[in-house]
Amino acid sequence: MAQEKPRLAVVGGGLAGLMATIRIAEAGYPVDLFSLTPVRRSHSVCAQGGINAAVNVKGEDDSPQIHFLDTIRGGDFLADQPLPFGMCRAAPALIHLLDRMGVPFNRTPEGNLDFRRFGGTLYHRTAFAGASTGQQLLYALDEQTRRFETEGRVQKFEGFEFLGIARDEEGTCCGLAAMDLRSGEIRAFPAAAVLLATGGCGAIFGLTTNSKDTTGSAAGAVYQQGARYANGEFVQVHPTAVPGGDKYRLISESVRGEGGRIWVPAAPGDRRAPRDIPESERDYFLERKYPKYGNLLPRDIATQEIFRVCVEEGRGVGGETAVYLDVTHLDRKWVESRLGSVLDIYRTYVGEDPCETPMKIFPAVHYSMGGIWVGYGRRADGFPDPHDPRTHRTNIPGLYALGEADHQYHGANRLGANALLACIYSGTIAGPAAIAHVESAGRHATADAALAREGWRWREHFDALRARDGDENLHRIHRDLGKWMRENVTIVRHNKALAETDGKIRELMDRWRRARVPDRGTWANQSLRFANQLWNMLVLARVITLGALARNESRGAHYKPEFPRRNDAEWLKTTIATAGSDGPILSYEPVDTSLAPIQERTYG
Repeated sequence: MAQEKPRLAVVGGGLAGLMATIRIAEAGYPVDLFSLTPVRRSHSVCAQGGINAAVNVKGEDDSPQIHFLDTIRGGDFLADQPLPFGMCRAAPALIHLLDRMGVPFNRTPEGNLDFRRFGGTLYHRTAFAGASTGQQLLYALDEQTRRFETEGRVQKFEGFEFLGIARDEEGTCCGLAAMDLRSGEIRAFPAAAVLLATGGCGAIFGLTTNSKDTTGSAAGAVYQQGARYANGEFVQVHPTAVPGGDKYRLISESVRGEGGRIWVPAAPGDRRAPRDIPESERDYFLERKYPKYGNLLPRDIATQEIFRVCVEEGRGVGGETAVYLDVTHLDRKWVESRLGSVLDIYRTYVGEDPCETPMKIFPAVHYSMGGIWVGYGRRADGFPDPHDPRTHRTNIPGLYALGEADHQYHGANRLGANALLACIYSGTIAGPAAIAHVESAGRHATADAALAREGWRWREHFDALRARDGDENLHRIHRDLGKWMRENVTIVRHNKALAETDGKIRELMDRWRRARVPDRGTWANQSLRFANQLWNMLVLARVITLGALARNESRGAHYKPEFPRRNDAEWLKTTIATAGSDGPILSYEPVDTSLAPIQERTYG
C-alpha cells in the first residue's frame, strides 16, 4: 500500500498563498490553508490597477528583458536579480494562464487582451480587469483551490490566526500553532513544510492604505523564533491616497495610467478652489520636470517630488502635503467605464465627484519592501530553480515565505502592477520548492513533542496576557507607534530623529508590558489577539528603524539630507536583522547583480 503523502501548511489566503496551494495540491500533496478572513476577503482584493506582463500586443517592441530592467531599476538595484528575472520572463505565460482560468480581463475591440500604462515604464504592459483586478485574480485562484478542496486535497482553516512555528530537535520547522478566532482555542498542526504568505507590516505605521490585518505579526513571530528579516528599512509610500480617521484609502495608480494629471497651484498660498485656477496658473510639476514619464513616474520618485513641492516649496494644496489628481479633462463615460469603482471610493469618502472637481490626494504608506529573508536555488541559465528546496526558503529548514511577506523582488512593486505579479509568481515557485524540501528530507514523522510544546507555550502566553491588570491602553500605544513611525521613518530621514524613534519604541515596549487586556474571555476576544500582534509590531518597528539609522545613503523612496546620494560602494547590500536579546543584530550580504549592470537611476 502506497504511503500517504505528508501535509504541508500555507498561511495566508491572498494571491501568493492561493497560488502556492494550487501548485502543491496539483502535485498530489495535501494542504492545510490558514487565513485570518474568508479567503475572498484577503487583502489582495484591494489591488485594483492591474498586473504586469510584457505581452507586447500594442507593437511597442516591449519584451520581458525590458520589463526586467525596468523592475530592477525601480528597486534602485537592490534586488537579487535572478528572481525578478524569472518573474518577468514568466509573466506573459502567467497572464495567459489567468485568462484561461476565467479572469475577465479588459479587451480591445478586436478581442485581444488590453493593456494600460503604469508607473515606471514607457510601455503598455499592465493587463487589467476594470478597476478590480486584484479581486478578479483572487476569485479565479480561489475557484481553482475549491476544486482541490472538493477532492479532499485542500482543507481551509478560515478565521485562524498564525501564532508561531514548531521546530523539532534538529531545528527544522515541523508545524505551526494557530488560534481559532471564534472560540479562542489554540491548536498545533503538524506540517512537513510551512509557507508564510501573510502580507506586509503596514499597520506599524498606523494610518496607511493597508487593511487593519496587515500587522506583520506572523513575520514578527518567526523573526523572534530565529528567522532572519531583510531590508526592513525600505517602505513604499504611495503618492495618491485619501486620508480618513481610521485609515487612508488608495486612489489607484490606474487613474494616472488612464490619463489622470497631478498638479498644484503655481503660486504658494493659493487657496482658490481648483476649478477657479486657470490652466496657466497650474503647475503640472511631474510633467514639467520629467517630460518623458510625466505622471507615470515610479511611486517613490513621484512621492519625493510631491514632498518637495509641498514641503520645501510650500505649494501644497491648502498648505498641506497634498496635490490635485485631475481627471476632469477626460470624457466622463469613458473614464467611468475604466475607473468607476476607484472614483467611487473618492465619492464615498470625500463627497465630491472627481469628474467635476480634481481629487485632493496625499502620500501614504502602502507596501512593505522588506520582509522575511529567503534564498533561492539558481539554474545555469540565470533562472531561479523552483525544484530546489532553497528557493523561497528562510534560514529555518522547512519554513518558506512568499508574496509581500518575503524580502525578495526588492522594488518590483515600485512598478505598481508588479506587486500582483510578484505574489503570483512567488507562489508558483515556492510551492514546488517546499515539495522538494519534503521529498529530500526523506522522513515524514510528525514531531509530536515539538507540537505539544508549542501549543502549551502559546496557551501560557495568552493566559498571562489575559490576567494582566496594568494601567496602559494598547490602542494608545499603537497610535503613538504609528505617529512616530510616520513622522520619522518614511520619506525624509534624519539620524537624530531615527535614534529618538528607537528610544520611543523601547519606551512603548515598556508600556506594552504594563498594558491591560480589557476582555478576559476566550470567545472572539479581539483585545487579546491585538495585544499579541502589537508586541510583534513593536519588535519589527525596531528592525525597520535601526536598519534605517544604519543605512547612511539615500536610495529609493528614502532620503537622508546628511547623505543625499545613493552610495553603491558602501551600501549596495542587503540588510539582515537577526533577533538578539537586546534588539536586532544587523549584518549585511551582497546583492546578486550578475544579470544586469548597475546604473544611475534616472527618468529623463
